[in-house]
Amino acid sequence: MTVSLYDRLGGYDAIALFASELIGQAQADSLLGRFWAHRGEDRNARDLQMLVDYLVRETGGQMYYTGRDMALAHAGMGITHADWTRFLEIVVSVAGELGVGATEGGEVMAFLDTHKHDIVTRA
Repeated sequence: MTVSLYDRLGGYDAIALFASELIGQAQADSLLGRFWAHRGEDRNARDLQMLVDYLVRETGGQMYYTGRDMALAHAGMGITHADWTRFLEIVVSVAGELGVGATEGGEVMAFLDTHKHDIVTRA
């Protein structure tokens, strides 16, 4: 029996912690923080929950995701290659801090790479 990435990552609580740390660091980042500037706490909390729901579903957990697809969710944000690279640096850092294994980390990075063309819209 194959164990899902969801289970190997530690389940819901581990994914929620990862997402929370990731977004917290991205919000505080000098390059990426602009994407959260001038937004209310409720909007940010909702977006964080949508990220958790999405990651849980995409890694094999039992979650119903009600959000938009990645292209629509990021349309008009003007995300650049530099933004994407910095985001991935934060992903790697948070995963390392949380003790994500190399195999699981590689699967997460491969998953994220499949969404780059939907998220990065500016050179």
